[in-house]
Amino acid sequence: MTSKTSKAKWVAAVAAVVMVGSAQAVSLIDRGGGMIYDPDRDITWLQDWNYAQTSGFDADGRMFWPTANDWANNLVYGGFSDWRLPTAPCVDEQCTVSELGHIFYEHLGGNVFESVLDQTGDTQEEMDNLALFTNVQSFEYWTGTVYAPDPSLAWLFNAVDGRQFGLSFLDGEFFAVAVRPGDVAAVVPEVQTYAMLLAGLGALALVVRRRPV
Repeated sequence: MTSKTSKAKWVAAVAAVVMVGSAQAVSLIDRGGGMIYDPDRDITWLQDWNYAQTSGFDADGRMFWPTANDWANNLVYGGFSDWRLPTAPCVDEQCTVSELGHIFYEHLGGNVFESVLDQTGDTQEEMDNLALFTNVQSFEYWTGTVYAPDPSLAWLFNAVDGRQFGLSFLDGEFFAVAVRPGDVAAVVPEVQTYAMLLAGLGALALVVRRRPV
């Protein structure tokens, strides 16, 4: 095999790896147990976008910002206690800097002046991503970031049209969804992993038992 041929195959292999990595990076991953992982941002979302209501914390899930912030910061779910509201800021239309802006525009097929639930023109992947979540509200969602020009305001994300803006803590009751840093799969071993570990320990015990004294 010539060095030229080897180099070509090496380049093709690297390109394939990059393409696979890219494909994984743009897809949300259902980790089970009501948690969805976003590899782009290395954060895990609650699958239920109105869990405050589902869990019985609030009658309809709409809260003033201090209550929404406390709810997320004190939430214990899936064995994790580091949940929080998504971050901001991102003031421009179709800006993907914020975590809610990123998932809205990059994963769920959102467009300016379009509801998160409007799937007109969405790709199959975007429709599949939206289907991963439950109780998504076409309404405003609080972020956990205080609006820097005025500390009496917090950033709000409008899932009706993708706008992001500052609003007074007590100007209205809006929905909240919680996120946590990292991938839950990297922290909690899968059931198969435990099964393999137990099988290995059992085999080791048999070997030790059969060894001559």
